[in-house]
Amino acid sequence: MSDILKLQNGSDIRGVAVEGVEGENVNITPQIAKQIGCAFVSWLEKKTGIPSYELKIGVGRDSRISGPALADALIDGMLSAGANVVNCGMATTPAMFMSIVFQETNFNGSAMITASHLPFNRNGIKFFDADGGLEHEDITEILKLASMLNPAANNYAASTFELLPLYAEHLKNTISASLNAGDKPLEGLHIVVDSGNGASGFFVDKILKPLGADTSGSQFLEPDGMFPNHIPNPENKEAMKAIQDAVLANKADLGLIFDTDVDRMSAVLSDGSEVNRDSIIAMIAAILAPQYPGSTIITDSVTSDRLTYFLEKVLGLKHLCYKRGYKNVINKQKELNSQGVVAPLAMETSGHGALKDNYFLDDGAFLAVKLVIALAQAAKEGKKLDSLIEKLPPLVEEGEYRFKIKSENFKEYGQKVLEEFKKRAEAKGYKLPQSFEGVRLSFDGQDVAGWMLLRLSLHDPVMPLNIEGARKGDLAKLVKIAKELTDGFDLLDRSCLK
Repeated sequence: MSDILKLQNGSDIRGVAVEGVEGENVNITPQIAKQIGCAFVSWLEKKTGIPSYELKIGVGRDSRISGPALADALIDGMLSAGANVVNCGMATTPAMFMSIVFQETNFNGSAMITASHLPFNRNGIKFFDADGGLEHEDITEILKLASMLNPAANNYAASTFELLPLYAEHLKNTISASLNAGDKPLEGLHIVVDSGNGASGFFVDKILKPLGADTSGSQFLEPDGMFPNHIPNPENKEAMKAIQDAVLANKADLGLIFDTDVDRMSAVLSDGSEVNRDSIIAMIAAILAPQYPGSTIITDSVTSDRLTYFLEKVLGLKHLCYKRGYKNVINKQKELNSQGVVAPLAMETSGHGALKDNYFLDDGAFLAVKLVIALAQAAKEGKKLDSLIEKLPPLVEEGEYRFKIKSENFKEYGQKVLEEFKKRAEAKGYKLPQSFEGVRLSFDGQDVAGWMLLRLSLHDPVMPLNIEGARKGDLAKLVKIAKELTDGFDLLDRSCLK
Protein backbone atom coordinates (compact mmCIF):
# COMPACT_ATOMS: atom_id res chain seq x y z
CA MET A 1 0.00 0.00 0.00
CA SER A 2 2.80 2.43 0.87
CA ASP A 3 4.25 2.23 -2.66
CA ILE A 4 0.97 3.01 -4.39
CA LEU A 5 0.16 5.80 -1.91
CA LYS A 6 3.44 7.47 -2.91
CA LEU A 7 1.84 8.15 -6.30
CA GLN A 8 -0.42 10.77 -4.73
CA ASN A 9 0.51 14.37 -5.52
CA GLY A 10 -2.09 16.57 -3.86
CA SER A 11 -5.34 15.89 -5.69
CA ASP A 12 -3.56 14.18 -8.61
CA ILE A 13 -1.78 10.88 -9.20
CA ARG A 14 1.74 11.16 -10.62
CA GLY A 15 4.70 8.88 -11.11
CA VAL A 16 7.46 7.66 -13.41
CA ALA A 17 5.88 5.80 -16.32
CA VAL A 18 8.84 4.98 -18.60
CA GLU A 19 12.56 4.41 -18.26
CA GLY A 20 14.97 6.95 -19.71
CA VAL A 21 16.00 9.25 -16.88
CA GLU A 22 18.86 8.07 -14.69
CA GLY A 23 17.87 7.43 -11.10
CA GLU A 24 14.12 7.51 -11.83
CA ASN A 25 12.57 4.06 -11.68
CA VAL A 26 9.15 3.26 -13.09
CA ASN A 27 6.49 3.24 -10.37
CA ILE A 28 3.24 3.76 -12.31
CA THR A 29 2.73 0.70 -14.50
CA PRO A 30 -0.20 -0.54 -16.61
CA GLN A 31 -0.99 -3.05 -13.84
CA ILE A 32 -1.20 -0.28 -11.25
CA ALA A 33 -3.30 1.81 -13.63
CA LYS A 34 -5.68 -1.15 -14.02
CA GLN A 35 -6.04 -1.40 -10.24
CA ILE A 36 -6.66 2.35 -9.98
CA GLY A 37 -9.30 2.19 -12.73
CA CYS A 38 -11.13 -0.57 -10.90
CA ALA A 39 -10.92 1.37 -7.62
CA PHE A 40 -12.29 4.56 -9.21
CA VAL A 41 -15.42 2.70 -10.32
CA SER A 42 -15.99 1.43 -6.76
CA TRP A 43 -15.42 4.91 -5.37
CA LEU A 44 -17.78 6.53 -7.89
CA GLU A 45 -20.43 3.87 -7.32
CA LYS A 46 -20.29 4.53 -3.58
CA LYS A 47 -20.46 8.32 -3.98
CA THR A 48 -23.24 8.48 -6.57
CA GLY A 49 -25.31 5.48 -5.51
CA ILE A 50 -25.39 4.43 -9.17
CA PRO A 51 -24.58 0.73 -9.71
CA SER A 52 -21.39 0.13 -11.64
CA TYR A 53 -23.17 -1.37 -14.67
CA GLU A 54 -25.06 1.92 -15.12
CA LEU A 55 -22.00 4.18 -14.72
CA LYS A 56 -20.62 5.81 -17.86
CA ILE A 57 -17.01 6.95 -17.57
CA GLY A 58 -14.81 8.77 -20.09
CA VAL A 59 -11.03 8.38 -20.36
CA GLY A 60 -8.69 10.74 -22.22
CA ARG A 61 -4.95 11.32 -22.42
CA ASP A 62 -2.42 13.92 -23.48
CA SER A 63 0.48 13.39 -25.90
CA ARG A 64 2.86 11.56 -23.55
CA ILE A 65 4.46 8.41 -24.96
CA SER A 66 3.18 6.33 -22.04
CA GLY A 67 -0.38 7.63 -22.48
CA PRO A 68 -1.89 4.93 -24.75
CA ALA A 69 -0.69 2.01 -22.60
CA LEU A 70 -1.81 3.60 -19.33
CA ALA A 71 -5.16 4.62 -20.83
CA ASP A 72 -5.79 1.09 -22.08
CA ALA A 73 -4.93 -0.34 -18.65
CA LEU A 74 -7.06 2.19 -16.77
CA ILE A 75 -9.98 1.42 -19.09
CA ASP A 76 -9.44 -2.31 -18.62
CA GLY A 77 -9.68 -1.87 -14.85
CA MET A 78 -12.87 0.16 -15.14
CA LEU A 79 -14.44 -2.44 -17.46
CA SER A 80 -13.48 -5.25 -15.07
CA ALA A 81 -15.46 -3.42 -12.37
CA GLY A 82 -18.54 -3.44 -14.58
CA ALA A 83 -18.63 0.19 -15.78
CA ASN A 84 -19.40 1.40 -19.28
CA VAL A 85 -16.26 3.15 -20.52
CA VAL A 86 -15.72 5.54 -23.42
CA ASN A 87 -12.20 6.00 -24.79
CA CYS A 88 -11.90 9.67 -25.81
CA GLY A 89 -8.35 9.35 -27.13
CA MET A 90 -6.30 12.55 -27.27
CA ALA A 91 -8.01 15.11 -25.06
CA THR A 92 -7.39 17.87 -22.56
CA THR A 93 -7.97 17.94 -18.82
CA PRO A 94 -10.74 20.60 -19.05
CA ALA A 95 -12.40 18.70 -21.90
CA MET A 96 -12.58 15.60 -19.72
CA PHE A 97 -14.51 17.54 -17.08
CA MET A 98 -16.75 19.04 -19.75
CA SER A 99 -17.55 15.50 -20.93
CA ILE A 100 -19.61 15.24 -17.76
CA VAL A 101 -21.44 18.47 -18.69
CA PHE A 102 -21.98 18.02 -22.44
CA GLN A 103 -25.36 16.45 -23.27
CA GLU A 104 -23.73 14.50 -26.11
CA THR A 105 -21.58 12.58 -23.60
CA ASN A 106 -23.15 13.06 -20.15
CA PHE A 107 -20.58 10.91 -18.35
CA ASN A 108 -20.91 10.18 -14.62
CA GLY A 109 -17.16 10.52 -14.17
CA SER A 110 -14.00 10.91 -16.20
CA ALA A 111 -10.25 10.46 -16.06
CA MET A 112 -7.36 12.20 -17.79
CA ILE A 113 -3.97 10.54 -18.24
CA THR A 114 -1.48 13.40 -17.79
CA ALA A 115 1.42 14.70 -15.73
CA SER A 116 0.88 18.30 -16.82
CA HIS A 117 4.22 20.03 -17.55
CA LEU A 118 6.52 17.31 -16.18
CA PRO A 119 9.18 15.62 -18.38
CA PHE A 120 8.42 12.90 -20.93
CA ASN A 121 9.09 9.99 -18.55
CA ARG A 122 6.40 11.05 -16.07
CA ASN A 123 2.68 10.46 -16.23
CA GLY A 124 -0.34 10.42 -13.97
CA ILE A 125 -4.11 10.56 -13.65
CA LYS A 126 -6.63 13.29 -12.84
CA PHE A 127 -10.20 12.30 -11.98
CA PHE A 128 -13.48 14.22 -12.22
CA ASP A 129 -17.06 13.73 -11.15
CA ALA A 130 -20.06 16.07 -11.39
CA ASP A 131 -18.62 18.23 -8.58
CA GLY A 132 -15.35 18.85 -10.43
CA GLY A 133 -11.85 17.57 -9.76
CA LEU A 134 -11.51 15.09 -6.94
CA GLU A 135 -10.09 16.24 -3.61
CA HIS A 136 -6.93 15.06 -1.83
CA GLU A 137 -8.85 12.71 0.48
CA ASP A 138 -10.72 11.19 -2.48
CA ILE A 139 -7.45 10.26 -4.19
CA THR A 140 -6.13 8.77 -0.96
CA GLU A 141 -9.25 6.61 -0.67
CA ILE A 142 -9.00 5.45 -4.29
CA LEU A 143 -5.30 4.56 -3.96
CA LYS A 144 -5.86 2.65 -0.71
CA LEU A 145 -8.60 0.67 -2.38
CA ALA A 146 -6.48 0.10 -5.50
CA SER A 147 -3.66 -1.37 -3.42
CA MET A 148 -5.99 -4.16 -2.26
CA LEU A 149 -7.49 -5.01 -5.66
CA ASN A 150 -6.50 -7.61 -8.23
CA PRO A 151 -8.93 -6.93 -11.10
CA ALA A 152 -10.26 -9.97 -12.93
CA ALA A 153 -9.68 -10.57 -16.62
CA ASN A 154 -12.05 -8.50 -18.71
CA ASN A 155 -13.94 -9.62 -21.82
CA TYR A 156 -15.60 -6.28 -22.58
CA ALA A 157 -14.46 -3.41 -24.75
CA ALA A 158 -14.76 0.35 -24.42
CA SER A 159 -16.64 2.41 -26.97
CA THR A 160 -14.90 5.39 -28.56
CA PHE A 161 -15.82 9.05 -28.95
CA GLU A 162 -13.81 11.97 -30.35
CA LEU A 163 -14.23 14.52 -27.59
CA LEU A 164 -11.89 17.28 -28.77
CA PRO A 165 -14.04 18.37 -31.75
CA LEU A 166 -17.06 18.75 -29.44
CA TYR A 167 -15.03 20.69 -26.89
CA ALA A 168 -13.49 22.90 -29.59
CA GLU A 169 -16.93 23.67 -31.05
CA HIS A 170 -18.06 24.76 -27.58
CA LEU A 171 -15.13 27.20 -27.34
CA LYS A 172 -15.57 28.43 -30.92
CA ASN A 173 -19.25 29.13 -30.29
CA THR A 174 -18.35 31.07 -27.14
CA ILE A 175 -16.17 33.42 -29.20
CA SER A 176 -18.78 33.80 -31.93
CA ALA A 177 -21.62 34.52 -29.51
CA SER A 178 -19.56 37.10 -27.60
CA LEU A 179 -18.43 39.01 -30.69
CA ASN A 180 -21.62 38.64 -32.76
CA ALA A 181 -19.74 39.72 -35.89
CA GLY A 182 -20.55 37.19 -38.59
CA ASP A 183 -18.84 33.92 -39.50
CA LYS A 184 -15.29 35.33 -39.39
CA PRO A 185 -15.19 37.57 -36.29
CA LEU A 186 -11.39 37.19 -35.97
CA GLU A 187 -10.60 38.26 -39.52
CA GLY A 188 -7.73 40.77 -39.58
CA LEU A 189 -6.21 39.43 -36.34
CA HIS A 190 -2.91 37.54 -36.27
CA ILE A 191 -2.64 35.05 -33.40
CA VAL A 192 0.17 32.53 -32.99
CA VAL A 193 -0.01 29.47 -30.75
CA ASP A 194 2.80 27.41 -29.22
CA SER A 195 1.55 23.98 -28.18
CA GLY A 196 4.96 22.60 -27.19
CA ASN A 197 3.84 19.31 -28.84
CA GLY A 198 1.20 18.88 -26.14
CA ALA A 199 -2.55 18.49 -26.68
CA SER A 200 -3.48 22.09 -27.54
CA GLY A 201 -2.89 22.10 -31.32
CA PHE A 202 -6.65 21.92 -31.91
CA PHE A 203 -6.93 25.54 -30.78
CA VAL A 204 -5.48 26.61 -34.13
CA ASP A 205 -7.22 24.28 -36.58
CA LYS A 206 -10.62 23.98 -34.91
CA ILE A 207 -11.09 27.43 -33.34
CA LEU A 208 -8.88 30.26 -34.61
CA LYS A 209 -8.67 29.38 -38.30
CA PRO A 210 -12.41 28.70 -38.79
CA LEU A 211 -13.14 32.08 -37.17
CA GLY A 212 -10.88 33.87 -39.66
CA ALA A 213 -7.70 34.49 -37.67
CA ASP A 214 -4.29 34.46 -39.33
CA THR A 215 -2.38 31.77 -37.40
CA SER A 216 0.80 31.69 -39.49
CA GLY A 217 3.85 31.24 -37.30
CA SER A 218 2.09 28.91 -34.87
CA GLN A 219 4.49 26.20 -33.83
CA PHE A 220 4.93 22.74 -32.31
CA LEU A 221 1.25 21.91 -32.85
CA GLU A 222 1.77 18.20 -33.56
CA PRO A 223 1.44 15.97 -30.46
CA ASP A 224 4.81 14.44 -29.59
CA GLY A 225 5.23 12.97 -26.13
CA MET A 226 9.01 13.34 -26.19
CA PHE A 227 8.57 17.15 -26.28
CA PRO A 228 11.46 17.67 -28.72
CA ASN A 229 11.28 21.48 -28.81
CA HIS A 230 10.61 22.55 -25.23
CA ILE A 231 8.58 21.42 -22.24
CA PRO A 232 4.96 22.56 -22.63
CA ASN A 233 4.95 24.82 -19.60
CA PRO A 234 4.04 28.54 -19.58
CA GLU A 235 6.38 29.04 -16.59
CA ASN A 236 9.39 27.58 -18.42
CA LYS A 237 11.80 30.30 -19.62
CA GLU A 238 12.74 28.43 -22.79
CA ALA A 239 9.07 27.87 -23.65
CA MET A 240 8.19 31.51 -23.03
CA LYS A 241 11.10 32.70 -25.18
CA ALA A 242 9.91 30.44 -28.00
CA ILE A 243 6.45 32.04 -28.12
CA GLN A 244 7.92 35.55 -27.69
CA ASP A 245 10.22 34.97 -30.67
CA ALA A 246 7.30 33.66 -32.73
CA VAL A 247 5.15 36.71 -31.96
CA LEU A 248 7.91 39.15 -32.89
CA ALA A 249 9.03 37.26 -36.00
CA ASN A 250 5.49 37.10 -37.35
CA LYS A 251 4.39 40.56 -36.18
CA ALA A 252 1.42 38.92 -34.48
CA ASP A 253 -1.22 40.66 -32.37
CA LEU A 254 -1.16 37.95 -29.68
CA GLY A 255 0.70 34.79 -28.74
CA LEU A 256 -0.80 31.94 -26.72
CA ILE A 257 1.09 29.16 -24.95
CA PHE A 258 -0.42 26.20 -23.12
CA ASP A 259 0.81 23.42 -20.88
CA THR A 260 0.60 19.80 -22.00
CA ASP A 261 -2.96 19.06 -20.88
CA VAL A 262 -4.26 22.62 -21.52
CA ASP A 263 -5.49 23.52 -18.04
CA ARG A 264 -2.94 26.37 -17.92
CA MET A 265 -1.99 29.15 -20.32
CA SER A 266 -0.05 32.37 -20.64
CA ALA A 267 0.20 34.95 -23.40
CA VAL A 268 2.54 37.32 -25.22
CA LEU A 269 1.58 40.79 -26.41
CA SER A 270 2.39 42.23 -29.84
CA ASP A 271 5.58 43.86 -28.55
CA GLY A 272 6.86 40.53 -27.22
CA SER A 273 6.18 41.24 -23.55
CA GLU A 274 5.07 38.33 -21.39
CA VAL A 275 1.60 38.15 -19.91
CA ASN A 276 2.07 35.63 -17.13
CA ARG A 277 2.09 35.39 -13.33
CA ASP A 278 0.70 38.70 -11.95
CA SER A 279 0.01 40.18 -15.37
CA ILE A 280 -2.16 37.31 -16.66
CA ILE A 281 -4.25 37.52 -13.48
CA ALA A 282 -4.50 41.30 -13.92
CA MET A 283 -5.59 40.95 -17.55
CA ILE A 284 -8.29 38.34 -16.90
CA ALA A 285 -9.53 40.41 -13.94
CA ALA A 286 -9.66 43.52 -16.14
CA ILE A 287 -11.76 41.61 -18.68
CA LEU A 288 -14.18 40.50 -15.96
CA ALA A 289 -14.32 43.74 -13.95
CA PRO A 290 -17.08 45.52 -15.97
CA GLN A 291 -19.36 42.49 -15.57
CA TYR A 292 -18.54 42.00 -11.86
CA PRO A 293 -17.95 45.43 -10.26
CA GLY A 294 -16.63 45.26 -6.70
CA SER A 295 -16.17 41.50 -6.83
CA THR A 296 -13.39 39.45 -5.21
CA ILE A 297 -10.41 38.02 -7.10
CA ILE A 298 -8.70 35.09 -5.36
CA THR A 299 -5.01 34.38 -5.98
CA ASP A 300 -2.23 32.32 -4.49
CA SER A 301 0.02 33.77 -1.83
CA VAL A 302 2.98 34.80 -4.02
CA THR A 303 1.16 37.44 -6.05
CA SER A 304 2.60 40.92 -5.67
CA ASP A 305 1.57 44.14 -3.96
CA ARG A 306 1.54 45.59 -7.50
CA LEU A 307 -1.32 43.27 -8.37
CA THR A 308 -3.23 44.23 -5.21
CA TYR A 309 -2.88 47.91 -6.15
CA PHE A 310 -4.13 47.23 -9.69
CA LEU A 311 -7.08 45.10 -8.63
CA GLU A 312 -8.23 47.36 -5.81
CA LYS A 313 -7.21 50.90 -6.79
CA VAL A 314 -7.49 50.67 -10.59
CA LEU A 315 -10.26 48.13 -11.15
CA GLY A 316 -12.19 48.71 -7.93
CA LEU A 317 -12.18 45.01 -7.04
CA LYS A 318 -11.17 43.17 -3.88
CA HIS A 319 -8.06 40.99 -3.72
CA LEU A 320 -7.93 37.88 -1.54
CA CYS A 321 -4.30 36.75 -1.51
CA TYR A 322 -4.84 33.17 -0.34
CA LYS A 323 -2.71 29.99 -0.47
CA ARG A 324 -0.51 28.18 -2.96
CA GLY A 325 -2.14 25.28 -4.80
CA TYR A 326 -4.71 25.58 -7.57
CA LYS A 327 -7.22 23.43 -5.67
CA ASN A 328 -6.91 25.74 -2.67
CA VAL A 329 -7.78 28.89 -4.62
CA ILE A 330 -10.61 27.18 -6.53
CA ASN A 331 -12.13 25.67 -3.38
CA LYS A 332 -11.98 29.09 -1.70
CA GLN A 333 -13.73 30.55 -4.74
CA LYS A 334 -16.51 27.96 -4.47
CA GLU A 335 -16.83 28.61 -0.74
CA LEU A 336 -17.13 32.39 -1.12
CA ASN A 337 -19.67 32.19 -3.94
CA SER A 338 -21.77 29.74 -1.91
CA GLN A 339 -21.78 32.38 0.87
CA GLY A 340 -23.01 35.07 -1.50
CA VAL A 341 -19.61 36.71 -2.05
CA VAL A 342 -19.15 37.18 -5.78
CA ALA A 343 -15.76 35.77 -6.79
CA PRO A 344 -15.62 35.45 -10.59
CA LEU A 345 -11.95 34.45 -10.82
CA ALA A 346 -9.58 32.26 -8.83
CA MET A 347 -6.11 32.14 -10.35
CA GLU A 348 -2.62 30.97 -9.46
CA THR A 349 0.52 32.63 -10.77
CA SER A 350 1.24 29.28 -12.49
CA GLY A 351 -1.55 30.02 -14.99
CA HIS A 352 -4.27 27.84 -13.42
CA GLY A 353 -7.38 30.03 -13.60
CA ALA A 354 -11.01 29.14 -12.82
CA LEU A 355 -14.06 31.22 -13.72
CA LYS A 356 -17.32 31.12 -11.79
CA ASP A 357 -19.16 31.16 -15.10
CA ASN A 358 -17.24 28.15 -16.38
CA TYR A 359 -18.06 25.57 -13.72
CA PHE A 360 -15.15 26.69 -11.48
CA LEU A 361 -12.96 24.81 -13.95
CA ASP A 362 -9.30 25.69 -14.42
CA ASP A 363 -9.34 25.72 -18.20
CA GLY A 364 -6.42 27.27 -20.08
CA ALA A 365 -8.25 27.15 -23.40
CA PHE A 366 -11.28 28.96 -21.96
CA LEU A 367 -9.02 31.68 -20.56
CA ALA A 368 -7.43 31.95 -24.01
CA VAL A 369 -10.93 32.37 -25.46
CA LYS A 370 -11.47 35.30 -23.06
CA LEU A 371 -8.23 36.90 -24.27
CA VAL A 372 -9.12 36.39 -27.94
CA ILE A 373 -12.53 37.99 -27.41
CA ALA A 374 -10.91 40.92 -25.59
CA LEU A 375 -8.35 41.30 -28.40
CA ALA A 376 -11.09 41.48 -31.03
CA GLN A 377 -13.09 43.98 -28.99
CA ALA A 378 -10.02 46.15 -28.40
CA ALA A 379 -9.13 46.08 -32.12
CA LYS A 380 -12.66 47.19 -32.99
CA GLU A 381 -12.12 50.24 -30.75
CA GLY A 382 -8.70 50.95 -32.25
CA LYS A 383 -6.87 49.76 -29.14
CA LYS A 384 -4.38 47.06 -28.27
CA LEU A 385 -4.89 44.29 -25.74
CA ASP A 386 -2.21 45.70 -23.46
CA SER A 387 -4.42 48.73 -22.79
CA LEU A 388 -6.24 46.51 -20.28
CA ILE A 389 -3.21 46.40 -17.98
CA GLU A 390 -1.42 49.65 -18.83
CA LYS A 391 -1.92 50.84 -15.24
CA LEU A 392 -0.39 47.71 -13.70
CA PRO A 393 2.93 48.89 -12.19
CA PRO A 394 5.86 47.13 -13.86
CA LEU A 395 7.98 44.46 -12.19
CA VAL A 396 11.31 46.00 -11.16
CA GLU A 397 13.26 43.45 -9.10
CA GLU A 398 12.36 40.06 -7.70
CA GLY A 399 13.97 36.98 -6.23
CA GLU A 400 13.00 33.55 -4.91
CA TYR A 401 15.23 31.88 -2.35
CA ARG A 402 14.72 28.34 -1.06
CA PHE A 403 16.07 27.63 2.43
CA LYS A 404 16.67 23.93 3.09
CA ILE A 405 15.75 22.75 6.59
CA LYS A 406 18.34 20.34 7.98
CA SER A 407 16.02 18.78 10.52
CA GLU A 408 14.09 15.50 10.42
CA ASN A 409 11.09 17.21 11.99
CA PHE A 410 11.20 19.96 9.39
CA LYS A 411 7.60 21.09 9.80
CA GLU A 412 7.97 21.76 13.51
CA TYR A 413 11.28 23.53 12.95
CA GLY A 414 9.82 25.58 10.10
CA GLN A 415 6.93 26.70 12.28
CA LYS A 416 9.39 27.90 14.93
CA VAL A 417 11.22 29.90 12.27
CA LEU A 418 7.96 31.50 11.11
CA GLU A 419 6.90 32.37 14.67
CA GLU A 420 10.24 34.04 15.41
CA PHE A 421 10.31 35.73 11.99
CA LYS A 422 6.91 37.28 12.70
CA LYS A 423 7.85 38.25 16.26
CA ARG A 424 11.01 40.01 15.09
CA ALA A 425 9.15 41.77 12.25
CA GLU A 426 6.52 43.07 14.68
CA ALA A 427 9.24 44.32 17.03
CA LYS A 428 10.77 46.25 14.12
CA GLY A 429 7.42 47.83 13.32
CA TYR A 430 7.17 46.28 9.85
CA LYS A 431 3.75 46.08 8.20
CA LEU A 432 2.24 42.57 8.26
CA PRO A 433 -0.78 42.25 5.94
CA GLN A 434 -3.16 39.31 6.33
CA SER A 435 -1.49 36.08 5.28
CA PHE A 436 -3.11 32.65 4.97
CA GLU A 437 0.23 30.83 4.79
CA GLY A 438 3.60 31.89 6.09
CA VAL A 439 4.43 35.46 7.05
CA ARG A 440 4.15 38.35 4.58
CA LEU A 441 5.75 41.78 5.05
CA SER A 442 5.04 44.95 3.06
CA PHE A 443 7.29 48.02 2.82
CA ASP A 444 6.29 51.36 1.35
CA GLY A 445 8.72 53.81 2.94
CA GLN A 446 11.32 56.12 1.49
CA ASP A 447 14.17 53.81 2.48
CA VAL A 448 12.75 50.61 1.02
CA ALA A 449 9.61 49.55 -0.87
CA GLY A 450 8.36 46.11 -1.82
CA TRP A 451 7.28 42.92 -0.08
CA MET A 452 8.47 39.49 1.05
CA LEU A 453 6.77 36.22 1.93
CA LEU A 454 8.39 33.45 3.95
CA ARG A 455 6.45 30.20 4.03
CA LEU A 456 6.91 26.50 4.67
CA SER A 457 6.64 24.03 1.79
CA LEU A 458 3.73 21.62 2.22
CA HIS A 459 5.68 18.44 1.54
CA ASP A 460 9.40 19.23 1.37
CA PRO A 461 11.96 20.34 4.00
CA VAL A 462 12.19 23.76 2.38
CA MET A 463 11.18 27.32 3.27
CA PRO A 464 10.67 29.42 0.11
CA LEU A 465 11.25 33.17 0.45
CA ASN A 466 9.75 35.38 -2.26
CA ILE A 467 10.89 39.01 -2.43
CA GLU A 468 9.97 41.84 -4.76
CA GLY A 469 11.55 45.28 -4.73
CA ALA A 470 9.50 48.20 -6.00
CA ARG A 471 12.53 50.27 -7.10
CA LYS A 472 16.05 49.62 -8.29
CA GLY A 473 18.18 48.64 -5.31
CA ASP A 474 15.24 47.67 -3.08
CA LEU A 475 15.75 43.93 -3.60
CA ALA A 476 19.20 44.04 -1.97
CA LYS A 477 17.77 46.02 0.95
CA LEU A 478 14.96 43.52 1.43
CA VAL A 479 17.39 40.59 1.28
CA LYS A 480 19.37 42.25 4.08
CA ILE A 481 16.19 42.57 6.17
CA ALA A 482 15.34 38.91 5.51
CA LYS A 483 18.83 37.89 6.69
CA GLU A 484 18.40 39.82 9.91
CA LEU A 485 14.96 38.31 10.58
CA THR A 486 16.22 34.73 10.06
CA ASP A 487 19.57 34.98 11.87
CA GLY A 488 20.42 32.34 14.46
CA PHE A 489 18.62 29.32 13.00
CA ASP A 490 21.48 26.84 12.60
CA LEU A 491 19.38 24.20 10.84
CA LEU A 492 18.13 26.67 8.21
CA ASP A 493 20.44 26.72 5.20
CA ARG A 494 20.42 30.32 3.91
CA SER A 495 23.45 29.96 1.66
CA CYS A 496 21.30 30.90 -1.36
CA LEU A 497 21.05 34.47 0.01
CA LYS A 498 23.98 36.25 -1.56
